[in-house]
Amino acid sequence: MNIAETRRNMQIDKQKILAGERISPEQATGLFSMDLLSLAKLADARREMARPDNTVGFIVDRIINFTNICESCCAFCAFHARAGQIPSFELSAQEVDSKIEELRACGGTQVMLQGGLHPDYRLKDYTSMIERVKKRFPDIWLHALSPAAVVHAANKNRLSIDGVVRSLQEAGLDSMPGASDLLVERVRKKISPGKLSVPQWREVMHALATQGMQSSATMTYGMGETLQEKIEHLRVIRETADETGIVQAFIPWSFSPDNTRLNDYQPGTGTDFLTIIAVARIFLDNVPHIQTSWLTQGKRMAQLALSAGANDMGGVLTEELVVKATGIETSARGSELIHLIRDANKKPVQRDSLYRPLHVFD
Repeated sequence: MNIAETRRNMQIDKQKILAGERISPEQATGLFSMDLLSLAKLADARREMARPDNTVGFIVDRIINFTNICESCCAFCAFHARAGQIPSFELSAQEVDSKIEELRACGGTQVMLQGGLHPDYRLKDYTSMIERVKKRFPDIWLHALSPAAVVHAANKNRLSIDGVVRSLQEAGLDSMPGASDLLVERVRKKISPGKLSVPQWREVMHALATQGMQSSATMTYGMGETLQEKIEHLRVIRETADETGIVQAFIPWSFSPDNTRLNDYQPGTGTDFLTIIAVARIFLDNVPHIQTSWLTQGKRMAQLALSAGANDMGGVLTEELVVKATGIETSARGSELIHLIRDANKKPVQRDSLYRPLHVFD
């Protein structure tokens, strides 16, 4: 392909976008060169096609980090014990239960059990934890673990990925976050060589689909990836969503370099964040919900994203340690999210884990 053909492929067809048609990876690359205001308007038009009711959802949930002992020791992570920011820990069953009781007392509906890839953990450790929690709290939705944890258990137990996912579901797991980091092998080999590969991530997503379980996809950007690699990450997500139909939401995270082995990297800007939100809304035409991340970007920037294609504020997150380990401490109450959504001229909706409305706020 010559230079002229490449430029033609990258040209932005606004009418095609406004008609709701699918754009190519090359055309998505061109979106990054648009001025932000014009791009945000195109993305908001696509958001209105997907979610015409002008509602913005949020969920009352809690992340429970059950251990930070991790054999992966990713370069971009300040949470794992060897990073030296948080002393090594493993929560007891009583500590986990206490945190869930606190969540339920304030009307929470979802728990995210997250932890490092502990070298001694086997599948039974995960299934026992899930079984116990689900037996004691049958009304709480378990949106827990990760594709990396599935591959970790499969390797430790010498089982298939599909077999691990099936066992987790039988134990009581309701759904699984599709934590993706960056789905580009060059970057993964540099920053997280001990974690799963891109094909393995996709295999987990297919196994979840086989078991009828919903998931999501994330993107941690600002870790030395190129523009083309950003697009490649989105392409893998869109293709996987086409194949499985289980990707409910896309959540971008700006990499926070402080206290990590990549602390000489420059953190992403607000413009970077809004651009990725907008491009994702246009390119990921098969992902219904684009979630704005107040946890890493702050509440006001998250609010701006509601005019650039996002339609969900994510969780209240009554506890979170992974991002906190990088020095960022942000929290939010449900009332704060409701105010931010209203202030953006949107209608707040408290939702459940399947994005069904629980309470619509006038």
